[in-house]
Amino acid sequence: MTILVTGGAGYIGSHFIRLLENKKKDFVIVDNLSTGHEKFIKDKKFINVDLKDKENLKKLLNDYNFSSIVHFAGLSIVKDSQSLAENYYENNVIGSKNIVEIALEKNIRHFIFSSSAAVYGNPEEESIKESHPTKPINNYGKNKLQVENLLKQVSQEYPLDVVCLRYFNAAGADKKGDLGELRDPETHLIPNIIKKAISKDTLEVFGNNFKTPDGTCIRDYIHVSDLAEAHAKALEFLTENKGFHVFNLGNERGFSNLEIINTAQEVLKLKINYRIQEPREGDPAKLIADSTRAKNLLKWTQSKTDIKEMILSAYQFYQNEKI
Repeated sequence: MTILVTGGAGYIGSHFIRLLENKKKDFVIVDNLSTGHEKFIKDKKFINVDLKDKENLKKLLNDYNFSSIVHFAGLSIVKDSQSLAENYYENNVIGSKNIVEIALEKNIRHFIFSSSAAVYGNPEEESIKESHPTKPINNYGKNKLQVENLLKQVSQEYPLDVVCLRYFNAAGADKKGDLGELRDPETHLIPNIIKKAISKDTLEVFGNNFKTPDGTCIRDYIHVSDLAEAHAKALEFLTENKGFHVFNLGNERGFSNLEIINTAQEVLKLKINYRIQEPREGDPAKLIADSTRAKNLLKWTQSKTDIKEMILSAYQFYQNEKI
């Protein structure tokens, strides 16, 4: 039972690969290494191919028999999705269409899609359930929703069972300290805080006039290893549940940008200098998950809910990377 993992050299994908190895599962990684890292998948079954290159993708996967696909691959920087809309559409939507078509051609029955809370847009509720209206306010979220809608339609017309996992903010790193979030340029808050604290540079905080208690954005942070575990649970779920399913994955608690900065200063015992910049286009003020459905139906439980632990594990990774 071989699992095809797209984007397995990336941040979340590499942690899922680590989990599969620990569970003694067979897998093949597909990644074009545009944002992933070959060192994260060293000595593993790996095919270097771009999902947009459908003919080459089909050729390279022709001799494999897969039981399921876990689809992480895609670009994920909200700001870039606004300025590079065509590029994001081609990578995130066309690339996904190609891997879905291959799933159908090869009679693969189970498909897990790495979606995002960005599909919701500006929240209308204190904590967001899966039934919340999907009104994305940036191209990244729009692309994720387009793929979800494609998968929903396909699951109704073909024997393909689907789980879409809507992440909130992934954070932290593997306990071994050799896997973590490694982007250049880095856009996520916690790794940026750590990098700036180590280098003694100034951190940019985007916006302080949001409708939140301290004016800065509030986000729900979930440890990346817990995200990886949710994908394994989703695969188990599809062995007994057909059709199309959506689940939120979050910690169910929000932290503002300033709260994260203050917590990082406390945990790392390092001074963090920051300055307020204009808010980024497409950033909602507040995103907090209601993950009840995943807990009840996937039987998913989180093992790492402490924001201090997430920051410390990320810090350990960057220390090992000597950044």
